[in-house]
Amino acid sequence: GDLTDYVPLYKSSTNDVTSQYDMKGLEELGLLKMDFLGLRNLTVIDKTVKLIKLLGQDINIENLNLSDSKVYKLFSKGLTTGIFQFESSGMREFLKKLKPTAIEDLVAMNALYRPGPMSNIDDFIARKNGKKEIVYPHPLMKSILKETYGIIVYQEQVMQIANEIAGFSLSEADIMRRAMGKKKKSLMDELSVKFIEGAKSKGINYKKAKEIFNLIEKFAKYGFNKSHSVAYAYIAFQTAWLKTYYPAEFMSANLTSEMTNIDRVVILINECKKMKIKVLPPDINISHYDFRPVDSKTISYGMNAIKNVGSKALETIIDERNKNGTYKTIFDLCSRIDQQKVNKRVLESLVMSGTLDVLEGNRSQKYASIDEAIQYGHQMQVEKNVNQVDMFGNLSEEENLVKVPSLMGLEDWNEKESLEKEKEVLGFYISGHPLLKYSEELEEFSSFSFDEKNEISKKDLIIVGGMITRVVKRFDRRNREMGFFDLECLGGTVEVIAFSDCFNSFGNLIENENVVFIRGRATESTYASDIKIICDEIIPVKDIRKRLSQRLNINFFNFNESIKTNELEKLMDLAKNYSGDCKMIFHLPNDNSNRPIKVMAHNIRVSTDKNFIRKLRELYGKERIWVD
Repeated sequence: GDLTDYVPLYKSSTNDVTSQYDMKGLEELGLLKMDFLGLRNLTVIDKTVKLIKLLGQDINIENLNLSDSKVYKLFSKGLTTGIFQFESSGMREFLKKLKPTAIEDLVAMNALYRPGPMSNIDDFIARKNGKKEIVYPHPLMKSILKETYGIIVYQEQVMQIANEIAGFSLSEADIMRRAMGKKKKSLMDELSVKFIEGAKSKGINYKKAKEIFNLIEKFAKYGFNKSHSVAYAYIAFQTAWLKTYYPAEFMSANLTSEMTNIDRVVILINECKKMKIKVLPPDINISHYDFRPVDSKTISYGMNAIKNVGSKALETIIDERNKNGTYKTIFDLCSRIDQQKVNKRVLESLVMSGTLDVLEGNRSQKYASIDEAIQYGHQMQVEKNVNQVDMFGNLSEEENLVKVPSLMGLEDWNEKESLEKEKEVLGFYISGHPLLKYSEELEEFSSFSFDEKNEISKKDLIIVGGMITRVVKRFDRRNREMGFFDLECLGGTVEVIAFSDCFNSFGNLIENENVVFIRGRATESTYASDIKIICDEIIPVKDIRKRLSQRLNINFFNFNESIKTNELEKLMDLAKNYSGDCKMIFHLPNDNSNRPIKVMAHNIRVSTDKNFIRKLRELYGKERIWVD
């Protein structure tokens, strides 16, 4: 039937998402088996719509244009992190090949991306894109299989085929479908005879009828029902529409829904970076319980995502802030909140995460003052209670006065310690990154960027630097040790596989928090943002300049000023102070061509010491100096 027959989304005056989507009604109609993931995504949609309403805009999420090309462009590029049912790396790769243009494509892909039917995906894509001929097992099946290019995709198609080819009633066809799925051989044998007899009455010979029965029997073991797939694809379209037109609100809602899962929060924040959306560190005077958009390109961190900081503590903090204004110091904070809900552990996490950075003092001072701040807060609460019962003012002013403590004169934590504590309670670094001190090496020697448009071939040699995380060591089928790990880079994260030969040579370097460069190739041709790398070599960051530097390039082509002999002599004198094993190549103006003349300095070899590179870039410009 029509698409709307499959997705009865009910309107409701309540904001309760389970009322907005009538779960019981959907299940009774057999149209939607609402699992946890489905409910979570309906919640994401609901939260996003509420955030959009805070902008003063009202949208009808149940009445979207299902032909919106901008939304399908998002699917076609595989930019589906956070999109229901479509965010796995394998699914993203298929979407890039499929290039969906209609909701029916999403419905089919949702059904095909399952064990069993998955083997038909490449054939389905080739037929859709006109690279392979569309064939039908029998002309009577054309009307049934036309929308899926001659391939059986849905359980409903199995039932329609049985009805059209063998004359089964729909109830008989459903019995056959269930028998196939449960592999009931005796019933299957009986149905096979009936199917072939029914096909014979339609003028189909025994061989062709048997062939069709075997085909649908094979499919029915794994088939997915269309009604379920349509409901899921529709929810996916809604989430993709929100991501396309309200990215900050959508990502905020997604982050809020996953805030108890640190791994997912990290993935979603990395996705925000790719979308050029900045996620601000948590701030005691700005942040809320959940993630909130500040503007179209900025999100305020949700404080409930901080480890050890629960909802009751946040309720106390935010309610007090709303009633009596922002907090000034850690002592002011402790004097105004319920300390049974905001205890020492909560305060430690707030300091470590940077949530209290806006308050007076550095993190070290505030962390060291927590016990004193709690004691001061307790005294203030007692004093407040005493003042309430001392109706006749028997206490003197001195007895009433509680002195506000001062912060201790401590140096702040060093960057390494500060970032480690931050990661302990947030799950990642938000105010900085340990890799920043290696930024010059990472920029100089990494051979590709994480730009979503950057396509990588399996043949391309990849060199990329970063910090090793999430190491998992395994044994292959021949009982040889191998490793899997993530390489966290400044621009994103890549998955790396070190097979036994590589692991045998460089396994001592595969340790969490080691900063290294890897050389290797992609497991498959893909975009840089989705890359997985098979590693051939691992190089410690301290050795990278010596190991990989072959040519230092200085580009004088189209240089704004004329090159004078004495300037070249000064350059050579500077180069002699940084001697090494690297060739120095000059790119010089060429009067007869638009391409420079390349000249190698034969009488000197240089190092690529970062100080030397910095001096050259100060003299001639950053873009004119590079290392091969």
